[in-house]
Amino acid sequence: MITELLHSNEYNSYYTNYINTTTDKDILKGLNANLVSVVGFYNKIPKDKHNYAYAEGKWTIKDILLHIIDTERIFAYRALRVARKDKTPLSGFDQDDYVIESNTSTRTLASIIEEFETVRKATIILFENFSATTLLDVGVASGSNISVRALGYIITGHENHHNRIIKERYL
Repeated sequence: MITELLHSNEYNSYYTNYINTTTDKDILKGLNANLVSVVGFYNKIPKDKHNYAYAEGKWTIKDILLHIIDTERIFAYRALRVARKDKTPLSGFDQDDYVIESNTSTRTLASIIEEFETVRKATIILFENFSATTLLDVGVASGSNISVRALGYIITGHENHHNRIIKERYL
């Protein structure tokens, strides 16, 4: 398990599930592999499922993908701040508020996939330029310690988590 690679002060236990659903110990390999697999996965989802939610009040498939994108942006920003030795504690965010304001009903899944690809490429470039020492840097986000490398694992694990839910409950 990936959590065995991390020290207990590098992440809040809330993120254990996400970290352990990461499929590669090498953060860059995981980010690159997921770029291909996530795009392939969403491109195969039938059009009649794009706005589908499996229950009242649940997110649609388009909502989920944009949530993944928003979360990646926030976590990559956190990684940047920690890597640059910014000691300012970073606040959390309310994912439900973000989804409400995302306007996915006015967008195509193809446009959201394109946004995912763009954000992921930026995340890959960011992590490519972190040194081995920088990956170990720890800051504070949402009231807990978080390391740069834990954030990298969480990004891919988070999307793996949501894609598993789509497979189980949406398709």
